[in-house]
Amino acid sequence: MNFLVIAKREVKAYFTSLTAYAVMAIFLVISGYFFYTNLVLFVLMVGTYVKLGLWQHTFYDMRFILLLLLPLLTMRLFSEEKKLGTIELLFTNPIHDMEILAGKYIACLFVFCIMLLLTILYPILLAVVFSVETGPLIACYLGLFLLGSSFIACGTFISSLTENQVVAAITTVGVLVFLWFIDWNEGIAESAGVTILHQLSLSEHFFNFIKGVIDIDDVVYYLSFISFFLFLTIGSLESRKWRGKK
Repeated sequence: MNFLVIAKREVKAYFTSLTAYAVMAIFLVISGYFFYTNLVLFVLMVGTYVKLGLWQHTFYDMRFILLLLLPLLTMRLFSEEKKLGTIELLFTNPIHDMEILAGKYIACLFVFCIMLLLTILYPILLAVVFSVETGPLIACYLGLFLLGSSFIACGTFISSLTENQVVAAITTVGVLVFLWFIDWNEGIAESAGVTILHQLSLSEHFFNFIKGVIDIDDVVYYLSFISFFLFLTIGSLESRKWRGKK
């Protein structure tokens, strides 16, 4: 249960600084703005498609906000420990690397979940005027949760590579943007290459969710993506031992 102790420590660190509050405030303000503008657009210009089309556009906009903001949460996970020298103390404790990683990842995931829970206010407000179908909404939230969890896994790995938080954040954004648009260059790839690019693309697997469809292949993709980057993080942490740095 050591990972719970680390998770509690990380959550406390988030909320004793301005980082979590700032990220959540910015996320809620911008996502709220997108929700309002999309609602006005669909009521005035589309009308009959507001039940599904509103969520497609709103959640698609929200993923862009997460792509920019979640690296601000992950950048400190290991980079700050390295810069302050506290990571040496952490690794000298009788705690397995997996527990350290699990604690930090869960803490960041916890903050992210709070961000998502606060956005439930949007469909609640909409339900006062329109009937809200829960099926497509659940699919959208599941997709956004898996996407954000993938962003966090990638950011955690990159944070373990450097002691500079700014470098960790910028690199994470760069990697995520690349993986989001990786299949947009279809013109220079053969048919087999296009298929592979689609399978690797973060965006390709997200579109079904915001259409109200939960495809097991998309769920497996995101779970595999998360597992892959967490595996790389473990390798990064283990490399400290190979270099004789405990």
